[in-house]
Amino acid sequence: MKYKELVDVYKALESTTRRLEKTDIITKLLKKCSVDDIRVIMLLLQGRIFPAWEEKKLGVASRLVLKAINVASGISVSKIEDEWKKSGDLGLAAEKFISGKKQATLFSTSLNVKKVFENLVKLASMEGKGAVDQKVKLIAELLTSASPLEARYIVRTVLEDLRVGVGEGSVRDAIVWAFLFPVKYNKEENDISLSAEDREKYNSVVEAVQEAYDVKNDFSEVALIAKKSGVKGLEKVGLGVGKPIKVMLYQKAKDMEDAFDIVGKPAALEYKYDGFRMQLHRDKDEIKLFTRRLDNVTRQFPDVVKILKDHVKSKNYILDAEIIGIDPKTKAWLPFQAISQRIKRKYDIDRMVKEVPVMVNIFDAIQVDHNNIIKEPFSERRKALKKIVDEIKEKLQLAKQVVTGNVKEAQKFYDEALSKGNEGIMVKALDKPYKPGSRVGYGVKVKPVMETLDLVIVGADWGEGKRAHWLSSFTVACRKGDSLLEIGKVGTGIKEKEEEGVSFLQLTKMLKPLIKSEKGKSIEVKPKVVIEINYEEIQKSPTYSSGYALRFPRLVRLRIDKPVSEASSLKMVEKLYNEQRGR
Repeated sequence: MKYKELVDVYKALESTTRRLEKTDIITKLLKKCSVDDIRVIMLLLQGRIFPAWEEKKLGVASRLVLKAINVASGISVSKIEDEWKKSGDLGLAAEKFISGKKQATLFSTSLNVKKVFENLVKLASMEGKGAVDQKVKLIAELLTSASPLEARYIVRTVLEDLRVGVGEGSVRDAIVWAFLFPVKYNKEENDISLSAEDREKYNSVVEAVQEAYDVKNDFSEVALIAKKSGVKGLEKVGLGVGKPIKVMLYQKAKDMEDAFDIVGKPAALEYKYDGFRMQLHRDKDEIKLFTRRLDNVTRQFPDVVKILKDHVKSKNYILDAEIIGIDPKTKAWLPFQAISQRIKRKYDIDRMVKEVPVMVNIFDAIQVDHNNIIKEPFSERRKALKKIVDEIKEKLQLAKQVVTGNVKEAQKFYDEALSKGNEGIMVKALDKPYKPGSRVGYGVKVKPVMETLDLVIVGADWGEGKRAHWLSSFTVACRKGDSLLEIGKVGTGIKEKEEEGVSFLQLTKMLKPLIKSEKGKSIEVKPKVVIEINYEEIQKSPTYSSGYALRFPRLVRLRIDKPVSEASSLKMVEKLYNEQRGR
């Protein structure tokens, strides 16, 4: 397939915000795809070169792409950078400056999808001395052979920021429409017409595709199976040890009574540990560890690998767990950010193992001894865990659990969990399967609501894409005497339209006259604007001058009634930090 054909699809996808229309566009493309092309096309449609769980990453920085555009076009870096700053999109800058004139370079004919894909794959394997120059040369060769529009999407793909608005739902449904349950899309009505009977059949097919994807985590594989073997092929999709599945998510309940109303009585109550969620995979002597974002972190946790080898009596499993840090001197459980140091660590692993030892808390099983138990009720999955896990205090244990339908007992367990420094508790239905994604009724979390903070905006970043002319990420600070100390960045809770609440445009208008300095896409502003922020947790952090950071901060409202002198103090931040979860 010519790359131009895929680029035309990108352009069509970018020109509409309608999910069903996007699905129709992708469907037409898939119907034209040969079996050989499907895997590559499906990955590129999502702006990917590798599946989400794959360890390989392109890892190409914007500056490197900037240099490649310079080499391919002959336009100065500063001029390209100015255009980038104006549009907020390096892809559009490439489109403007790439002439499209074919030269005797890597390609003698027009670009095809397979060749673009193969050359982008090479970027991930380039390491060591001279790798940067090699990458610049390879990207520049692609751009020189590209038309201006092709250059736009090559750059965006390299930067892993395709910007065509293709979500998982559109890709999933396109597989259904193309290969399993043909439907007719009515563009005028933006709908598909299905009878009640057909709707039921259609939904079951969609569910089959979703379940296959939840297990495979790779739409390119799912599409190939659907094209070759239909629904029956998808229903045979098994778990693959060593390939992470999407984890089951839990919504938040207001309190214990609300939790029981959702999941039923009795229910399993477990500590909600303040650590890092980790999927544990073993096949024979090979163990792999994955984060909830599907990153492979096996190398960072040799101690976890060893304890699993020695104390889990199974040679084939997929387990769900929470890893928490332990203070080597006091044996106290450490907050999340302590273990996050180990997740990011690539060097001095042995030293980190000693400085931040960890405890593995296993709370669910997906496969045990080659048996796929994903559809078994939670009570049975817990029994399977008990049979294979030899618990070692402060090293390896099953999540602490009580089974009750009594609100007073549940409240007592919740208070106990907080007193030990946990985030709260999980409340799980005993009779439900393991279902990746957020499922109402399968389980909920109960955790305290943190007190809000009034913080001062001291900086911001210009946005990208349609937000290129708005400030979209705001650096906030608390007070210490007359000084302001940074405590994080906030970009959520802000609306697109002013009538819906505090908007990006509104904040941009307020902050523009206050700009003190500008560097690249970042600005520093005079401290005049106070905003109210809520968050899930306060963490210690060396990143910000306050020594603290807010986890999942969200703008609540503007505090135009508050001067900077009345913003929250560092002393208040420290007090809230020490009070949270019983510290």
